[in-house]
Amino acid sequence: MDIFQAVLVALLQGATELFPVSSLGHAVIFPRLIGWSIDQKSNEFLPFLVVLHLGTAAALVIYFWRDWLTFAQAVLGRGPHVKAERQIFFLICIATLPAVILGGACEHFLRGFFGSPPLAAFFLIVNGCILFWGERIKHGGAKTLDQIGWRTALAIGACQALALIPGISRSGATMVGGVVAGLTHRESARFSFLLATPVIAGAGVLEIPKFWQAHGASSFHISTILVAGGVAGVTAFLSTASLMHYFKEHNLDALNPFAYYCWGLGALSLILMLGV
Repeated sequence: MDIFQAVLVALLQGATELFPVSSLGHAVIFPRLIGWSIDQKSNEFLPFLVVLHLGTAAALVIYFWRDWLTFAQAVLGRGPHVKAERQIFFLICIATLPAVILGGACEHFLRGFFGSPPLAAFFLIVNGCILFWGERIKHGGAKTLDQIGWRTALAIGACQALALIPGISRSGATMVGGVVAGLTHRESARFSFLLATPVIAGAGVLEIPKFWQAHGASSFHISTILVAGGVAGVTAFLSTASLMHYFKEHNLDALNPFAYYCWGLGALSLILMLGV
């Protein structure tokens, strides 16, 4: 993978990571569709994607810096809404656990999915079904984050763990979990994006050493990685801002357009790859 390919993958990842359409699914499918000869089963492909995700995590920290500062103040017992903000921070910690536990336990098994673009396309269709189904069974949509309990947060975190499969969107699964639990689309998106930061950062801590270990035999250069990570971060920041605005303006079947997109791209990708 040269710098041009790395930047294009970074643009794709940054644009799709926060949208409920599976950035990993796109990263696995896209090279196959345009005929790139990238070994997606190599020891460096997944760590490279994780490096791009760190750019996304940085963008989320920048966008939600007020939230994280408020959480820190609440933990120290400061601020005007200590109890509510401390509750939200506690829920974020609880919801992070399933992805950490399942990710560590199933890492070796799930790596096999990264080398199968048709499988990722199939799960992209499944992702569309999850989004559409979530809109059909949602409840109310009037709660704020401090009004849900730890069991609900744990369930949303379990939904997040589904995104370990390329094609299943992390943000989509958590948003569906949120709206089904009664959160507004905007609050569900906010919780989803706040959850992304510790999960992505944790994955980076685990995968970056593996990337550098494989670096000696690869064609990557540090400058390529830094540029790609920066591109992913800037794109992710713009995606976050646009999505938060979208969910502010739309609270009725707001996930449906993304479901249609996943169905269309997944089906088209399968047709092109399998020749059916």
